[in-house]
Amino acid sequence: MTDALKRLSDEGVAIWLDDLSRKRITSGNLAELIDQQHVVGVTTNPSIFQKAISHGDGYEQQLTDLATRKVTVDEAIRMITTADVRDAADILRPVFDATGGQDGRVSIEVDPRLAHHTHATIAEAKQLAWLVDRPNTLIKIPATKAGLPAITEVIGKGISVNVTLIFSLERYREVMDAYLAGLEKAQAAGLDLSRIHSVASFFVSRVDSEIDKRLDAIGTDEAKALKGKAALANARLAYQAYEEVFSSDRWAALDKAQANKQRPLWASTGVKDPAYKDTLYVVDLVAPGTVNTMPEATLEATADHGQVTGNTVAGTYEQAKAELDAVAKLGISYDDVVQLLEDEGVEKFEASWIDLLNSTEAELKRLAPSEG
Repeated sequence: MTDALKRLSDEGVAIWLDDLSRKRITSGNLAELIDQQHVVGVTTNPSIFQKAISHGDGYEQQLTDLATRKVTVDEAIRMITTADVRDAADILRPVFDATGGQDGRVSIEVDPRLAHHTHATIAEAKQLAWLVDRPNTLIKIPATKAGLPAITEVIGKGISVNVTLIFSLERYREVMDAYLAGLEKAQAAGLDLSRIHSVASFFVSRVDSEIDKRLDAIGTDEAKALKGKAALANARLAYQAYEEVFSSDRWAALDKAQANKQRPLWASTGVKDPAYKDTLYVVDLVAPGTVNTMPEATLEATADHGQVTGNTVAGTYEQAKAELDAVAKLGISYDDVVQLLEDEGVEKFEASWIDLLNSTEAELKRLAPSEG
């Protein structure tokens, strides 16, 4: 069952699980995935926590205690989510130690309502790092315009960051620039750069979902022939940009100071269109020095029947550019698509967070002890 996952790991792809719940922690499931399925990290987001906590498994005692203390709903959610991330980080600590801090990491996201507020994002990132208090945590900051200076500032303080919601190649280059600027700030402050890590979460499947919809609307044979190609092309060109930036003179100076490259992380790798193979965004994005964070269904599909045939990114850049150019020639605006996806991504996470606030508030009221 795990041959494909082992081959993926051997090719230099770090396998992370895009999910977390208290039940997964306490049942031993997470430890089992680490031991048997080559999982070396965990990512979370507001939607994942909304699903986990609303299902309720394992949270009632903590919710009861929080209700008894009469904490605010915002504080309750922070106490619950950071507890899960802390426990997951402890389970992954041996991986973190064995890989010199490269893997064995758990990501937790700043409040999505702060996505367009730089200073609030910085403050929240510092607070989350303090609350979780584990060296193998990554604080997730969205790659919005307001997020970019926050990334620089937080990295500059020595806090490791997972930059999330990246859709466009231009924004990805800005993210890498923000990371390098943060490392330069950290170096100027006398911090140990070898202890600062970052990944850049480049979202994949949603690009196909949006562009395929527009190709279907055009409806020509030429348009139909391009379906399912834009997301891979976009990600492969992102890897080209990564290779370029992390072979630059600017990077060389930081490399001498033992800085770590900001690895590309393929996110949103669950296939949305059932017409596509369910391992598409895994086996067709194999390249060294990357992370692929998978929902469990995608992880299981890859373990069961994934065909890992080596590096599937090298040598694809010319074709990838041609495919995106062909989409543009049909009148589909790349800039419009990626901006829409960023806006929708922020809105979806904010909606999930608000759902979580509402459901948690209801639980706190239900569990609150009667007065007297």
